[in-house]
Amino acid sequence: MLDVLNFSIPGKPEYIQMLRLAIGSIAGKSGFDVEKIEDIKVAVAEACKLVTCHGRDGLSAKYELTVEIEDGRMQITVSDLGSGHTIEKYCQQCTHCPEDGDLAIFVMDSLMDETELFSNENGSRSIKMVKIR
Repeated sequence: MLDVLNFSIPGKPEYIQMLRLAIGSIAGKSGFDVEKIEDIKVAVAEACKLVTCHGRDGLSAKYELTVEIEDGRMQITVSDLGSGHTIEKYCQQCTHCPEDGDLAIFVMDSLMDETELFSNENGSRSIKMVKIR
């Protein structure tokens, strides 16, 4: 049976830790081992940063994270909702943007079984990642 969970998040960096914890809990309840849970948590954090920040002047006003779980397979999609990058980067500025985004893609590729980056028609980004138990 397919379970789908949706999160709608303001682009503020302080919410990434909350998502890491939530996704880790979901992965644990879905039967993933500790090592794979850590891989998923790191990949989710990198995806959130890439979608909301890297290569932009501000942070995304809002983005969405969707988790689909079915038969030992977890698919996570992180999507910028295209509402603009209007939140000021009041935390640490990206030091090597957008090169940091290239590193994020490498990290996600190495930790997840599948990773796809999409550029949407409105200029926003989406990332789909899959981890198999």
